[in-house]
Amino acid sequence: MTASPELAGFTVGVTSARRADELGTLLERRGARVQHGPALRIVPLADDTELRRATDECIQAPPDVVVATTGIGFRGWVEAAEGWGVGDDLLSALHDSRMLARGPKARGAMRAAGLPDPWSPESESSAGVLEMLLSEPLAGRRVAVQLHGRPLPEFTAALRAAGAHVVELPVYRWSAPTDVTGLENLLDAVCAHELDAVTFTSAPAAENLLALAGERGRLDRLVSALRGPVLAACVGPATAAPLAEHRIAVVMPERYRLGGLVRALCEALPARARVLPVAGRRLQLRGHAAVVDGQLKPLSPSAKALLRALMEQPGRVIARRDLAGTLNAGQPAQRPLDEHAVEQAIARLRASLGAPELVQTVIKRGYRIPLEPTEDQAPCARPRP
Repeated sequence: MTASPELAGFTVGVTSARRADELGTLLERRGARVQHGPALRIVPLADDTELRRATDECIQAPPDVVVATTGIGFRGWVEAAEGWGVGDDLLSALHDSRMLARGPKARGAMRAAGLPDPWSPESESSAGVLEMLLSEPLAGRRVAVQLHGRPLPEFTAALRAAGAHVVELPVYRWSAPTDVTGLENLLDAVCAHELDAVTFTSAPAAENLLALAGERGRLDRLVSALRGPVLAACVGPATAAPLAEHRIAVVMPERYRLGGLVRALCEALPARARVLPVAGRRLQLRGHAAVVDGQLKPLSPSAKALLRALMEQPGRVIARRDLAGTLNAGQPAQRPLDEHAVEQAIARLRASLGAPELVQTVIKRGYRIPLEPTEDQAPCARPRP
């Protein structure tokens, strides 16, 4: 039998806006369910007077160094200049400048504009670009810096402190989404532990989710969820900074790419879901499904709640009344369930698993997962008589 995809059974939240479809497609190809909740939007500044002033300055007094921080931003600058009728003048003025790119997309945008091949740091970070710049004399040199959605005060202040004349290029800015419905739904899902992971591809997205949680009085619940059952995944350390302020641990790829982010999730999420040897089979509970011997078994919310309760104490007998309480927790508006309802729910769970022996009935006591002891199994996880 063919094993399920790495992310099958997991639900992943996507907070990005610009490349949400691309990231969502990558996740779905690995088997994940995806819930979109854009945490920001990009506002182009093609008609912004500050960008026009900075562009005219670069044309009249060409910079010695040009720093591109994002591909979309650098392309946006060139397109804005073309819209003003000064595109050729800008590229001519920049042709003899030294080109620096934060990462491959910014580098590609510079190349596409016909400019000299830029240098970029292995770290693909603004810090790497700054370190290189400060390693050389900057006094009296003109440095044009394309901003990426927000000011870079520490970056530009360091350049000015070294004697450089800095021209800031605000090509676009990050803003909160016009319609926050999707983000509110994603916040609800994280706080309710309905997501297994949530992804961030920019620091403003993390900041906006945290800010919305604060406005809704749910910041503590959000932070608790992201410190616990819901995994936070960030494309790089700059993106993770707002979460680190709340002591939220994150996973991130070695190379700061969307593909690397997905691969990091493919490694981290299955590793968080414990695999138990049960009745000669291997049983794992993922977000909305069980995996039996590598085969995905979709579960209803009630079946998932029952299986989770049983797997949290493998080998131990869970009384019917306690399992009734587990089912009631997901249905607060209904009257309490009796033990007969639990028996019916267990029967449906067994049918969903396709292996009735995975949930054992203990006469007059309740139900249990008949865990098979292994040599490396912790004593606390061994079944009790």
